[in-house]
Amino acid sequence: MSHSLKMGLIGGGPGAFIGDVHVKAARLDGGVDLVAGVFSRDSAKSRQAGRSYGLADERIYPDIAGMIAAEQALPEDERIDFVAIATPNDSHFPIAKAFIEAGFHVMCEKPMTHSTNEARQLHELVNRSAVVFALMHNYTGYPMVKLARDMIRAGDLGALRKIVVQYPQGWLSTALEQTGQKQAEWRTDPARSGAAGCLGDIGTHAANLAEYITGLQITHVCAEVTTFVPGRRLDDDVSCLLRFGPDVRGILHASQIAAGEENALRIAIHGEQASLSWCQQQPDVLMLTPLDSPPQIWKRGNPWVAQKSPAADRATRLPAGHPEGYLEAFAAVYHNFCDTLRARKHGRHPEALVQDFPGIEEGLRGMRFIETVLKSAHSEVKWIEF
Repeated sequence: MSHSLKMGLIGGGPGAFIGDVHVKAARLDGGVDLVAGVFSRDSAKSRQAGRSYGLADERIYPDIAGMIAAEQALPEDERIDFVAIATPNDSHFPIAKAFIEAGFHVMCEKPMTHSTNEARQLHELVNRSAVVFALMHNYTGYPMVKLARDMIRAGDLGALRKIVVQYPQGWLSTALEQTGQKQAEWRTDPARSGAAGCLGDIGTHAANLAEYITGLQITHVCAEVTTFVPGRRLDDDVSCLLRFGPDVRGILHASQIAAGEENALRIAIHGEQASLSWCQQQPDVLMLTPLDSPPQIWKRGNPWVAQKSPAADRATRLPAGHPEGYLEAFAAVYHNFCDTLRARKHGRHPEALVQDFPGIEEGLRGMRFIETVLKSAHSEVKWIEF
């Protein structure tokens, strides 16, 4: 029986960014073919995008309902196995809901929905269904992020004390949305982005990374949310104090007006016995600094990394010294998601290592994080329970 999977894509039309990344990442490890999609609300643009991917015109659909009906009518070995949703936030929920109810597996961009209420509805729907739902928090796919998680699980840092995570960007330092730039327009529009701007776009990545690596969950938030660019309708800078239960404290900073910064996501975790740090712009390196011994530089692709973390090894494609980056991390999430679908398709239960990808629980937590941070920012109460 073939292990190849057929992918559908929603979004990714001309001028889009993340849709094409989904396609490249899904294809990277082989065994996935893009065969269908709705790429734009504009039918001409949708055809243009679909043809650029080499799709037959009859699989370039005008709308979601038409795509679902046509795909369901195909023989099982011809229809899509899953759909990737790479549209602005306001459409995630209705698209995901429609495909889940039709029995198709879903890979969805973050934040998962437009509102927390939608997230709760989707959470309930997924838990009632037999579909596999994945959320694209791509930074969890980096091998050294997985190594950091497994070091903490092994107790290499001792009891955790402090988590500092930050994600500075500078691309919205000016009113770029007023120039017609497509990505800036929808991300700063409350009708399409939701209640949050920078907070939803990259603040949720920072929060997810902190929870993924440490295995802890944020329990309380004390936040300030700011809009620096005049006329902008959503936040462009976020500062949070965090509590991870009674004993661990944290700081989260996310900004899209940090002039000169690109995508400098970084995290430092401090324990009683050691600290570790990782930066997305030097993703192949993890720094471990023990309290009473020399610092250690762990580099992706070496055999001692594989021995320490099978998950890091699974996410590694190239030997040490050949850099792996953003696209490969994206593909690592797809690799686990798709192998989970293959196992399910062939009547097998996927092992835990294969099921290592964000899903519906992380999606709901992301939306609750947005809600809690905004509640804290607009409250006189110092700490708000998550």
